[in-house]
Amino acid sequence: MRIVVLVKQVPSTDVGLSFAPDHTVVRDGCPAGLNAADSCAVDQCLQIAVRRRDIQITAVTMGPPAAVGALRTALVLGADTAVHVRDEALHGSDALVTSRVLAAAVARLGFDLVLCGSSSADSGMSAVPAMVAERLGVPALCFADHLVVRERKVEIHRDDGCGDRRVFAAAPPVVVSVTERCGEPHYPRYESRLDARDKLISVWTLDTLGIEPAEVGLSGSASVVHSTTPRPGTRPAALAMGDPTSVAIRLADFLAERQFL
Repeated sequence: MRIVVLVKQVPSTDVGLSFAPDHTVVRDGCPAGLNAADSCAVDQCLQIAVRRRDIQITAVTMGPPAAVGALRTALVLGADTAVHVRDEALHGSDALVTSRVLAAAVARLGFDLVLCGSSSADSGMSAVPAMVAERLGVPALCFADHLVVRERKVEIHRDDGCGDRRVFAAAPPVVVSVTERCGEPHYPRYESRLDARDKLISVWTLDTLGIEPAEVGLSGSASVVHSTTPRPGTRPAALAMGDPTSVAIRLADFLAERQFL
């Protein structure tokens, strides 16, 4: 079984984000790491591999050079190989463009199952998994809280929002997005960290995928950001800085402003 797991390097939520003049997030110098839901997706790959021996796991990401960090983490967690779709023209691509590029990479690799996180911490749209499935022409099983992969059927259990669980299933090939309720990812062994250094990371460009630069990036995106506004008020991370008395006063003011007191 060929499994492709889509991963993303996202900025840390513990620091404030800034925006460039083109309204894209400034990622240079910002702490970042593997998206939490994508970590769960990688872990689900490994749980499938434990039960089957014919598993090949390839991690795929799209982004600037720093995005390779997500791939290295995925390799440490247990992915066999990785592909980094990297091209300067991709800067500012929206969800539609992103799904097209990722679908092209997945199709080039060949797959039986595509796994990914249900949403990313930096955008939270939850739209890309279904878009990728549509472009690949395969079923999408989204927001899986529990995943079962059988020989000829992929089954997910999903919370319906009212406290009940619903079951959905499809025959592979299929795209599945998982939530963080699938379980905490396993901590990698030291040996896995050493093995990851020898695993292959391939770099693909738009030319590799047969996509024109004019069709991606800000100019090729269907959605446009006209303005960005910082969230008003003191950031919670700054509340705990300083002496205890000052921290207590700032925290009380913060809660009072939001009518928590």
